[in-house]
Amino acid sequence: MSIDLSVMPKLGFGLMRLPEKNGVIDHDHVCRMVDKYMKAGMNYFDTAYVYHGGRSEVAAREALVKRYPRDSFMLATKLPAWEIRKEADIERIFNEQLERAGVDFFDFYLLHSIEDGSNHDTYVKYDCFKWGMQKKAEGKIRHFGFSYHGSPELLEEILNAHPEVEFVQIQLNYLDRTNPVVRSQRLYEILHDRNIPIIVMEPVRGGMLADLGPEIEAKFKKRQPERSVASWALRFVGSLPGVMTILSGMSTEEQMEDNINTFADFEPLADDEFKIVNEVTEAVLSMPQIGCTACRYCVDGCPMKISIPDVFRTINTLRRYPDDWRSKNFYSGLIQRSGKASDCIGCGQCERVCPQHLPIIELMKEASGILD
Repeated sequence: MSIDLSVMPKLGFGLMRLPEKNGVIDHDHVCRMVDKYMKAGMNYFDTAYVYHGGRSEVAAREALVKRYPRDSFMLATKLPAWEIRKEADIERIFNEQLERAGVDFFDFYLLHSIEDGSNHDTYVKYDCFKWGMQKKAEGKIRHFGFSYHGSPELLEEILNAHPEVEFVQIQLNYLDRTNPVVRSQRLYEILHDRNIPIIVMEPVRGGMLADLGPEIEAKFKKRQPERSVASWALRFVGSLPGVMTILSGMSTEEQMEDNINTFADFEPLADDEFKIVNEVTEAVLSMPQIGCTACRYCVDGCPMKISIPDVFRTINTLRRYPDDWRSKNFYSGLIQRSGKASDCIGCGQCERVCPQHLPIIELMKEASGILD
């Protein structure tokens, strides 16, 4: 069964950055956001085994599965290589996901975060591509693919070996086109040339492209004063042929409304707007920023309980607004409930799971010198 592209919404609801209250997912808030999204005629939800420390799939069950007919929405989740220690773990994790989400099947199922090295090696070792197709034959998976953070060379190798793959999810935004680690432009070209449907993650780069500073944002506002800065990032990706669905990890109803407005009456970028995007890209790349997308994969396994993305967020804000006292005030509050940057013991757990391949240990030393 091939993917019916005509029913795929352009905007997908990513369940990785759900709103929280007192350290737990805010159920009522999530329900309101789900209702608003569904009312807009959109119905693709993306979660994963590891999101929110394993609570995201449960949140999908409570806010979506229990409240809407099963045929009214599409639910995607992912198999994490780093949780697989033996072959039996694959079936155990999958069954746990079905139970957590409260469903009998997943519409889309992905091998999570394939990249050169350990993750890819694990999927190959346990023949997870064959396993995925078996699950599809059993009716437990409707469509099978993978999310990708590796090199263009490995991507081509995988696609040559596995023509059965129906879709691929990649990080794609205007800032990462020339990023030597992400190389999203080349990944996009490979998939587009093969006519493989593309799901986009991190179109706003973890929120970074929604907060660029007054001087840079003025370039967008001069051309489209009524549009948000984030909408430019979404419209850039939505203007690219071959992009099936664009995921946004929305945390507030305001973000939801803005994104729905962007896609409800979608307007591709005009030629002069592409030029503005290129100017903004150059301006942003000239600023020294830590390329963290706040995926939070690093947080759960940190033995010192350091909220690493929030530390990096503080440093990035200080670099952009060096005279703003609120950044250090934010950090003072942060370390009341999590570890300090100086608590880092350099174990490397964070670097092993970072999709952006950041040198986190060295960056934490830098952050400690500034903040502690």
